[in-house]
Amino acid sequence: MSRPIVAVVGRPNVGKSTLFNKLAGERISIVQDTPGVTRDRIYADVEWLDKKFTLIDTGGMEPDAEDIILRQILIQAQIAIDTADVILFVCDVKSGVTDADMQVANMLRRTNKPIVLAVNKVDSTERDTMNIYEFYSMAIGDPIPVSAANMLGLGDLLDEVCSHFPEDAVYDEEDEKIKVAIIGKPNVGKSSLINHILGEDRLIVSNIAGTTRDAIDTEIEIDGDKFVFIDTAGMRRKSKIKEEIERYSIIRAVAAVERADVVVLVIDANEGITDQDTKIAGIAHERGKAAVVAVNKWDSIEKNDKTMNKYLKDIELELAYMPYAPKVFISAHTGQRVGRLIELIKMANENHALRVSTGLLNDVLIEATAIQQPPQDKGKQLKLYYITQASVKPPTFVIFVNDRQLFHFSYRRFIENKLREAFGFSGTPIGLL
Repeated sequence: MSRPIVAVVGRPNVGKSTLFNKLAGERISIVQDTPGVTRDRIYADVEWLDKKFTLIDTGGMEPDAEDIILRQILIQAQIAIDTADVILFVCDVKSGVTDADMQVANMLRRTNKPIVLAVNKVDSTERDTMNIYEFYSMAIGDPIPVSAANMLGLGDLLDEVCSHFPEDAVYDEEDEKIKVAIIGKPNVGKSSLINHILGEDRLIVSNIAGTTRDAIDTEIEIDGDKFVFIDTAGMRRKSKIKEEIERYSIIRAVAAVERADVVVLVIDANEGITDQDTKIAGIAHERGKAAVVAVNKWDSIEKNDKTMNKYLKDIELELAYMPYAPKVFISAHTGQRVGRLIELIKMANENHALRVSTGLLNDVLIEATAIQQPPQDKGKQLKLYYITQASVKPPTFVIFVNDRQLFHFSYRRFIENKLREAFGFSGTPIGLL
């Protein structure tokens, strides 16, 4: 079987995300004293001694909630519970056992899965001993006192969690999945796009801006190729960010781009490309990521034979710095050209990792210099001796020259264009050193 999955669950504000972050060793989930901040499942790979497992953070569970977002959070948490091999149930020693805790405990008991009860915010076991004993009343098992904020008791907690893993669990596996980050402004249809690809409502979808505040990893296999889709929080201009939560979301989106192999910039066809879209795309370009531009909601606008060309010209003008990114006009609602989008993602990923032999590169270099002589300045002419590929993701090339100052931007762009003509590289930036 695959590596074990541990779901972190509990009612709001018991410290689930703080505990999740400490166990993961990095700040992955948003942590703030606002109920309902963690809205979707968040994944992280965790290693404890010789054991590796996947940790899932979930939103606060409120079984009796009527609010639409809170109800969807409960559904998301239930999906995480169904997926998990072990459930890590987190409670708050300062609040004691609440009615909501009892409701969650009753829910978990029906799963017939191993449950580890963590009583959080225990800064002193001597002082809180009697309060810890209260949690035996839930009949979940022995409560393990921890303080996520102060990193107390986490070793004992991890030992207990790992003791429930199946004996045939796999703790080391090759990851050859294509990681795809879906980025864009709020409400352009990022979550809806992933839901259509998945064929299930795996991510929360609503027309409330900012519903997806964290980056969520979703795995799927399509025609034998394995993908990890990373849905990100919609990024807004700084002037519009009023909540600290959304500041964290932008950091999360940038981090999602860092982790991705391919970035899909989703644009709303009703709005056209905006200044904010160009800034979001720039994040991917500056980090050398493969990219595809998807114009969503194409089914919702009136079109004639000139509409698509106008959109293409506008995009090419605004995204002049990334002409390599293929464009596709889609509808996440109807599924129009979503299959084509998947093909472009695969192509961009292959080109992002493309390696070219030194011999072929130098053939192109010789031909390029014959077509257009290298520039000269004050009687001194640029000489290009040799080219070789230094790395991939993105493809990066080193050109040996006689004088680096003579290698002007315009001639550098000319060489790049010749490399693209010869080898394609559609969907990926390339670097020349």
